[in-house]
Amino acid sequence: MRLLHTSDWHLGRSFHRVGMLGAQAEFIGHLVGTVREREVDAVVVSGDVYDRAVPPLAAVELFDDALHRLAELGVPTVMISGNHDSARRLGVGAGLMGRAGIHLRTDASACGTPVVLADGHGDVAFYGLPYLEPALVKDTLGVEKGGHEAVLAAAMDRVRADLAARPSGTRSVVLAHAFVTGGEPSDSERDITVGGVAAVPAGVFDGVDYVALGHLHGCQTLTGRVRYSGSPLPYSFSEADHRKSMWLVDLAADGTVTAERVDCPVPRALARIRGTLEELLADPALARHQEAWVEATLTDPVRPADPMARLGERFPHTLSLVFAPDRAADDPDVTYARRLAGRDDQQIAEDFVTHVRGAEPDARERTVLRDAFDAVRADDAVREVAR
Repeated sequence: MRLLHTSDWHLGRSFHRVGMLGAQAEFIGHLVGTVREREVDAVVVSGDVYDRAVPPLAAVELFDDALHRLAELGVPTVMISGNHDSARRLGVGAGLMGRAGIHLRTDASACGTPVVLADGHGDVAFYGLPYLEPALVKDTLGVEKGGHEAVLAAAMDRVRADLAARPSGTRSVVLAHAFVTGGEPSDSERDITVGGVAAVPAGVFDGVDYVALGHLHGCQTLTGRVRYSGSPLPYSFSEADHRKSMWLVDLAADGTVTAERVDCPVPRALARIRGTLEELLADPALARHQEAWVEATLTDPVRPADPMARLGERFPHTLSLVFAPDRAADDPDVTYARRLAGRDDQQIAEDFVTHVRGAEPDARERTVLRDAFDAVRADDAVREVAR
């Protein structure tokens, strides 16, 4: 069986105020063309279809167009909700859509109920594990207390139990939306840390033939059977070196996996350039970036006059300007933002306690802070689902 694995469309998202809907529509056309030309048997979409729980109308219309075009090809599609999606909204009409071959899996309680497709070698069971927010699904999955690893392990127990009851030789595919250990994040993913831990080990998915992951925006191979497709478009300058693609996966009769990357259309190259303003305006080596979307980091000791306008004369698609004079980290003139770069909320809060009190928080106090951040993030998730 030949699968096309994609994820993280983020329909409705912009890139530094540049609307991406046209590029997203071009990607959908490319996906449909790939399904037709490469004789794909099933499409799997591993979450974050939309960029937010209540997407703009234009994004919903593009999603509707994608579903109609895939249904017209007669190629089944299995799709899960991600942490950016509203599972309840995305799942509306799932029963009717399933009759057209569009299988939406957004309910945590149905993790062990697969979509079963068949080829000349027998059945393939597709298990959809939507994004499992621990605070919202632990009761559903029978987990008393725990984070992402606990709820994913419970969901996978249901998957393995169902698979064990199926005829020998049934192949299996799991769709999941999670941060798996070994994956490389970028700046454009929303933090899903719980209890100070974001990642889960790849071993939690043992026992199935292929795991189609979503959430991280870089295309990655964690093992021969566990892969991220990444987002089809860039959503931050940290993705400047990404090669945006989908996985074309062939699942043999014995469950052996072979995979090929299929490149996605590139609306415009990304470039991160750094130096003084005069260096950036004069360096001939930077000529290749004149048509790219540019993030420019200026290292001038004093902020120059009209930097964005002057950069725009040479790099008309400059979208981001960062002022970062070359100074030591402990220089009193280093900006607050630079001092906080790379530090998460927990670390910033602990630093604040240390600064105010003159002593670091102890283990109990760190736990109180961590529980507070987890409670706020879980409350945000509940409010988003209820919208």
